[in-house]
Amino acid sequence: MGDPPPPDSKVSGATPVAPHTGAMDINEVFRGGGRSVEFLDEINRASIVMLDETGIVPRPVAAAIARGIAKVMAQERGTAPQRSADYLDYEPRLAAVAGPDASRLHTGRSRQDIASAIARMNLRDGLLQETEALVIARDKLLAVAGRHTETIIPAYTHGVQAQPTTFAHYLHAFAAALGRQAERLQQAYGRINRNPLGAAALATSSFPLDRARLAVLLGFEGLVENAYDANHLAPVDSALEVAGALAIAAVQMGQFAQDIHAQYAEPVPWFVLAAGELTGVSSIMPQKRNPAALEQLRAQASLMVGDLHTVLLVAHNNRTGMFDYRLYNPVPCERPLQVFKLFQQVVDGIVVNPARALEEVNADYSTTTEIADALAQRADVPFRIGHHFASQLTDYGRGRGIRLQEIPHAEAARLYREQTQQAFPLDAAAFAEVISAEYMVYGRKGVGGPQPAEVSRMLAAERAKVAAEFTWLKARTDHLSRAAAALDQAFNALAR
Repeated sequence: MGDPPPPDSKVSGATPVAPHTGAMDINEVFRGGGRSVEFLDEINRASIVMLDETGIVPRPVAAAIARGIAKVMAQERGTAPQRSADYLDYEPRLAAVAGPDASRLHTGRSRQDIASAIARMNLRDGLLQETEALVIARDKLLAVAGRHTETIIPAYTHGVQAQPTTFAHYLHAFAAALGRQAERLQQAYGRINRNPLGAAALATSSFPLDRARLAVLLGFEGLVENAYDANHLAPVDSALEVAGALAIAAVQMGQFAQDIHAQYAEPVPWFVLAAGELTGVSSIMPQKRNPAALEQLRAQASLMVGDLHTVLLVAHNNRTGMFDYRLYNPVPCERPLQVFKLFQQVVDGIVVNPARALEEVNADYSTTTEIADALAQRADVPFRIGHHFASQLTDYGRGRGIRLQEIPHAEAARLYREQTQQAFPLDAAAFAEVISAEYMVYGRKGVGGPQPAEVSRMLAAERAKVAAEFTWLKARTDHLSRAAAALDQAFNALAR
């Protein structure tokens, strides 16, 4: 692997997003994507059932239209899938099998509310898939963290070793961060899964459509009540809400990839990916192991951020009712799913060397913060005085090429006396104790710290959240399954 893989190349089983080639009719962008054609069929079936139940369309006519819808669906299954979910492309096909009365299916409807409904159905379908992939990733992070509550590692700020923590503490941070995105997606679902159908263009119609019945048949959990909002405002903020949560998750996964990737600059990293399909061997340098999966995760996460920013740009600076933001599939889920599943693979491939991680901590001066704390706690030395002493001690040791643990207690005491004109309050045993990584990490007292008991508590709480997220997913998918079964039953009874 002398050259980096292209951004959309296949790495470790991740399905690439095919690059677009050639010109495309711009209308196709707004008429397809996701499961748009399938959702148009569901909308048409629900509409004719509602029109029959309300008596807006007489039963014999409604039954004939229903049979025509069934025939068109059968034709679709027997041929190459139709790309367009535009109702104006659909109606001639329905009229060809059901006659001119087929247009009564469109009673009280507009392409506007049909498009809004398809967009919401695609959004909720993608959201459920993305949430599941995100929750699985969180579950995997927590599983690895549970094995490393006492694995001390260096943590970094400004790219420089800062303080020691535990690997479990570090991984829990990412699990919690991604948990906020899962929470945002769940909250978004409650606002997205609302029915716009029946709003017509923007002011409903003179036909007494039963919008609540349409909502039940299509698995929506209520209405986007204001008809103008349903088609001209809600489609924008619904897409932006999903895109925002997904973009934040992409940024966080990119941070994770960069954290691991930085370790590959070291001759002996403490944090890498397992050898195998996540890494590759250079085409010219036999000793070199390239973390291809990390490169792909970072690149795909960046492309994902770009895709999602496009959702904002398409909607930005438009007046209501414009063409630009009327995508039937406003936030495609292919790339987010690719990124989330690749992230899962990376987490599965994590290899940590605890001894090497502790050696990295001990090779630097990241425990000197504890000297200042100990001086304040044990001898009431003002923190800034202790901080200044610890900083001078660091310069002393680094200037002589020795580690903190190698500085003699007598030299530390001399430096302290020179700075403060007072005796060093820590004896040799106390000094050795407070500069150890174990003392600093395991002795933390604050809520949210890396001490094993606190990390174990946080991991247990996060696992409970993950379990609740899986329960939520099952409840949502079960609800949609019940709605689909009810629609099948009502439609089939009408089409007999």
